[in-house]
Amino acid sequence: MSSLNFIGGEKGGVGKSVVARVLAQYFIDNQHPFTGFDTDRSHTTFTRFYQSYASPVIVDSFESLDAIAQALDDAPVDGKPHIIVDLAAQTAAPLAQWIQESDLFAVMADMGVRVNFWHVADAGKDSVDLLDRLIETYGAGPNYVIVKNRGRGTDFSQLEGSTALKKALDIGAQVVSLGPLQESSMRKIDRKDASFWAAVNQTSGPDSLGLLERQRAKHWLHKTYETLRSLPL
Repeated sequence: MSSLNFIGGEKGGVGKSVVARVLAQYFIDNQHPFTGFDTDRSHTTFTRFYQSYASPVIVDSFESLDAIAQALDDAPVDGKPHIIVDLAAQTAAPLAQWIQESDLFAVMADMGVRVNFWHVADAGKDSVDLLDRLIETYGAGPNYVIVKNRGRGTDFSQLEGSTALKKALDIGAQVVSLGPLQESSMRKIDRKDASFWAAVNQTSGPDSLGLLERQRAKHWLHKTYETLRSLPL
């Protein structure tokens, strides 16, 4: 089964693009074909790091968003790719309108495509409120993956004790943690516009990672892949 993965969280700075990038690298390393879409008009982070796989899409244009579903429809019946959509901040309203007016969940179900909403959360209350809004918007329609990004906070007690999380768990949501990658290493990777593969394999250039930095990045990827393998992607 292929999957349509909306990587969101609605607020900026929670690590949505990092999750999109590591999911992309996971698909590449496991030889799962995928197509990426980047909704961030200003930074196009996902497109910069995985330009061979991702293209921009305008979230407040139905015609532009239709390209996401069309990529699945154009693929062979026995070889549909996974889709990754890196959602920019404050895209929830136009995306919901497109999904609801297009009856997207029914279309994807007919095509045998699993729809996953990834809610990337920091340790703040805003992430809890936005999760509640996400569940209220879509209910039991899609599958939910709630990502506690420990690179953006360590105390997730507000989320863990919230009614929003309880409602999500009641409809089958899964909760995972994303561990932090050392900040200086991530800055070097970002400055190079490098994929995670390039980060751990390239040894030349001013922003290349050192020996132990590469080893820590490999270890981080390995642990993150273990988490991803626990999910029904």
